[in-house]
Amino acid sequence: MTQPHAPTFLIVDDDDVFASIMARSLVRRGFRAQAVADGASAMQRLEREPADIALLDLRLEQESGLQLIESLRSVRPELRILIVTGYASIATAVEAVKRGAENYLPKPATADDVLRVLGLSANGAPQDPVIEERPLNPDRLKWEHIQRVLAEQGGNVSATARALGMHRRTLQRILAKRPVQER
Repeated sequence: MTQPHAPTFLIVDDDDVFASIMARSLVRRGFRAQAVADGASAMQRLEREPADIALLDLRLEQESGLQLIESLRSVRPELRILIVTGYASIATAVEAVKRGAENYLPKPATADDVLRVLGLSANGAPQDPVIEERPLNPDRLKWEHIQRVLAEQGGNVSATARALGMHRRTLQRILAKRPVQER
């Protein structure tokens, strides 16, 4: 009986510390992993060395990970894409899935979190993905609602404040704060 092929990961994240820790963690679990910091490097790497799974940061330094999804798929249509971001919201999660991402994880995420949502065991064998259902706290729910309305308003803060019935400066203060991560 042959051992299943361990998937190769391409990590696209401008946070060098996160990318290198994630790559090392995946390698320790028997996977192959390469990290790059931007879209151009990701495209070059993917053309030279095909990957099976891309871990893609939502906000890269000069570009959006959402826009990179289509480019990565044009080079490798069967590529599994997982968005991993410190700026998680329902609106961006929906947009990522619409554009072709398989799943979406908020940071901080571990290699075990990544494998769990992709439905992979530590040796690369497929298993049922684990979907955790835990209630969001009220601050997080408020944040998600604001993000959804902001997306509906095309990112216009003034229009979003009017739609929510609040002062623009109040909304700006709320947007400047990030909600508490549940863990």
